[in-house]
Amino acid sequence: MELRTLRYFVAVAEELHFGRAATRLHMSQPPLSRAIRRLESELGAALFDRSSAGVALTAAGALLLDDARDLLGRADRIRERVAAAAGAAPLTVGILGDSTDPGALRLAAAHRRLHPHVEVRVRETDLTDPTCGLRAGAVDIALTRGPFDETGLAVRELRADPVGALLRADDPLARRESLKLADLTGRRWFRFPAGTDPLWQSYWNGGEPREGLVVRAVQECRQAVLWNGTVGMTLLGHAPGRGLTVVPLIDMPPSRVVLAWNQGAANPVRDSFVRVAVAAYG
Repeated sequence: MELRTLRYFVAVAEELHFGRAATRLHMSQPPLSRAIRRLESELGAALFDRSSAGVALTAAGALLLDDARDLLGRADRIRERVAAAAGAAPLTVGILGDSTDPGALRLAAAHRRLHPHVEVRVRETDLTDPTCGLRAGAVDIALTRGPFDETGLAVRELRADPVGALLRADDPLARRESLKLADLTGRRWFRFPAGTDPLWQSYWNGGEPREGLVVRAVQECRQAVLWNGTVGMTLLGHAPGRGLTVVPLIDMPPSRVVLAWNQGAANPVRDSFVRVAVAAYG
């Protein structure tokens, strides 16, 4: 017995007219009549007396009407409690580095429109933890970049961005239209601290062990290049700042923007966030 069919029955029972009930339910009369016939067949009892004088409830129909109203009322209250609980639960989002990404701005606006009562707490993290505190339980979901160890995590790619070499504007390589990683052999790179996810470290080091300054944040990367002539990788779409330039690296795969969350933990607010993010970045 489906709740939808019970709603059909209650409408007919209250209107005592199939045409008016169909109008109230915003449907045509034939499928409504068939649904009531199926319900009567399922219950093994006639619910309405149908005659030229009109429609009337049978004794079985009158009994069902009271129970159906009670059942539908309880179903509505359950939905309201679940929606209230979901709406009241805050969502903590870990964001790596620059939260002014246009995709993130679209996501924030879209999520606010759909879930105005959900409190979103943003935790910005530095470049040493690509999961933004996810494994430590500090966030519900991470808006970040790959690659990193995905063990125990669900990961959804949103976008892929090309990368380039970050150089001083007066570096001899800065005049090139494009570079390969081999062009940077022997140069000092900025690196992340020991203990940083190996996949993450390897990607931003171009797949090679590097020597150079240890950095933790985007601004530290830029300052290492500006003050010391260090090189490294950054996104082509990010403005590097005065005195710096970015040259495309043609043999590096793009940097993936991803959502990541812990597998197995149910969270309807987080799941809705994922759906909104896919649409916002799509």
